[in-house]
Amino acid sequence: MLEVLPVIVPVKSSLKSINFYLLKADQSLLLIDAGLNNDDCWDALNNTLSNNGFDISDITHIFLTHHHIDHVGLVNRVVSANPIPVFAHPLSFPRLKREPEFIQMRIEFFDQLYREMGCGEAGKKQVEHLRRAAEVNQSQKIECGLYELTAGAFENFKVIEVPGHAPDQMALYNPDTQQLFAGDLLINHISSNALVEPDENGNRIQSLSLHLESMKKCLGLHINTVFSGHGTVIENHRELIERRIVGADRKADKFLSLIDAGCSTANEVAKRYYGDTYERQFSLVMSEVIGHLDYLEGMGKIGRSLKNGVWTYE
Repeated sequence: MLEVLPVIVPVKSSLKSINFYLLKADQSLLLIDAGLNNDDCWDALNNTLSNNGFDISDITHIFLTHHHIDHVGLVNRVVSANPIPVFAHPLSFPRLKREPEFIQMRIEFFDQLYREMGCGEAGKKQVEHLRRAAEVNQSQKIECGLYELTAGAFENFKVIEVPGHAPDQMALYNPDTQQLFAGDLLINHISSNALVEPDENGNRIQSLSLHLESMKKCLGLHINTVFSGHGTVIENHRELIERRIVGADRKADKFLSLIDAGCSTANEVAKRYYGDTYERQFSLVMSEVIGHLDYLEGMGKIGRSLKNGVWTYE
């Protein structure tokens, strides 16, 4: 019998909460994700353990849905107190270990991407932010050994690869209880971002298309409950997925209309559509626009050509 012990940490951002989960089985206590590396998440984890008659030493292993900082923050603290195995997708490893060669490749990827999308000074500013963040966040690298996990069986679960929001994202599905631990694949109150990222060779991943395919993959599963990385539990996954797919198509059509109206670069589309939000959330805005333009191009609705080092769309 599996028992889910949610660790819910409210936050003031649009995410509403940081969620991670303890899963109690007969012989194990699995931690799915590990929140942020702060006292709020650490205290919430320890309180949840204590309230159910456990402590850190009772956790038997950790499963990471993906490498983002709000899902892996407490790994070092947990493992330093209790040296247990940590399972993650192999694409997580260079990101979690903050391998210098990978981090440098990623910075160069975004430097070229923002130049080719016509972002000018805003792009240069973001790349400088990435350079500074690479230095500051080096101390956050995962120190422990990592165990590879890809699609297949794991404990009482099926591991399902669900890339898009992150290239390494995985979900855990239990067909007996019809529960899905989905990371950030689905969030009830907001649409999960399909973030543009490089693959291990520095090529742009078709993030939005992958994200939509991952959601469609879950339409075929018998699911009663989706445990999300943020917000509330999801009990209507099919309806939510269908809304998210319609929403992505609707936004793609809006971007297509802007190109028809004369916007010729991703940066022009982003500024026209997002207004002031372009400055406040530049990386998220550009990720959203580039992802949708790639999606439109994949469907044959737009084409592009390189002019003076900048991709122009028509």
